[in-house]
Amino acid sequence: MRRLARLGMLLGLVVVGYFGFNLVQVWDASRAVDDAHEAGAIVVLGAAQYDGRPSPVLQARLDHAVDLYDRGLAPLVAVTGGRRPGDRATEASAAAGYLIGEGVPESSLRLETAGENSWQSLAAAARFLMAEGVEEVILVSSPYHALRTEHIAAEVGLVGHASPTRDGAESGVGEVVQMGREAVAVGVGRVIGYRRLVNFDARVDQVRTQVGER
Repeated sequence: MRRLARLGMLLGLVVVGYFGFNLVQVWDASRAVDDAHEAGAIVVLGAAQYDGRPSPVLQARLDHAVDLYDRGLAPLVAVTGGRRPGDRATEASAAAGYLIGEGVPESSLRLETAGENSWQSLAAAARFLMAEGVEEVILVSSPYHALRTEHIAAEVGLVGHASPTRDGAESGVGEVVQMGREAVAVGVGRVIGYRRLVNFDARVDQVRTQVGER
């Protein structure tokens, strides 16, 4: 029994240490210097929209993408995200409408409208972007999401450079909660692959709603 107890304690310490390691990496990535530089496309990860109007989180990502596009860092902007139950618009279509209103030409936009999570969206975007010869992309999402998006991009064949938003659309307790959940997702994804975490983003959305970030 003592041996089993010691083994259990050892395993517990390993799990806690592994979680701590990933949490530090997620935190560091969220606070790292912006990695944006010239690429083939800017990819904006989807977030909630309200009847075609971007939520504050999504708007922050889109405003950042507009800045990157205006700086001439990429000729294309790919927006992602499907339709949640009960929605009339997809996250991608809401994002595209906002970007057009901000002066991004429709010809420069590419829409991924079926993804229900980050892996599906990036995998689908990778297919049509690589068909156009684009492999290197700038990834726009929230700070806590930076590390995982780079890992997923690599898994689907893209060279991704994280350029997270910095305007405080997500902050305080909500951001801490997201950091913890991202640490779990990154830790598990590194072991089993990110494709198997297809339901993780839905759970994150539920937590974000509970803490009042949307």
